[in-house]
Amino acid sequence: MGPTVVTPEPSACLAIRSVRGLVEGTLPLNTIAETLGYDIIEAENGRVVVVAEPKNSHLNPAGTVHGGLAATMLDSCMGLAIQSTLEKGVGSTTLEFKIPFVRPITPETGLIKAEGTVINRGRRVGTADGRVTDSKGRVLVHGTTTCLIFES
Repeated sequence: MGPTVVTPEPSACLAIRSVRGLVEGTLPLNTIAETLGYDIIEAENGRVVVVAEPKNSHLNPAGTVHGGLAATMLDSCMGLAIQSTLEKGVGSTTLEFKIPFVRPITPETGLIKAEGTVINRGRRVGTADGRVTDSKGRVLVHGTTTCLIFES
């Protein structure tokens, strides 16, 4: 069974437009995106893609890229995927997420891509999954999130 994505009502067009504004550069990225150096490159109803080039500044003491880079990219793309389905005046926030790391990430990995897709979006709770892949399409990290949906 495939993902359940709510088709946006006309009032939801503002939410997807604001997420697309991040892609197009008409809206500023949040400060964590600037700090970590990731960019939002695709957005559609229920799906968002984020990319980053791992650098030496991302390394942990063990010499691999700190897990916080991939975790933040996944939190962002999965949360924005849910946000893209919401109506005007409705917001969301992460309640929890789980992310298994399956391959190490190093600066030599090259560009990594995090893609988040809505699994289900209800009135109060949304769920999404995501995966971080390398340029060869290998899964490096994957995860799921649960977001609270609220009137903003």
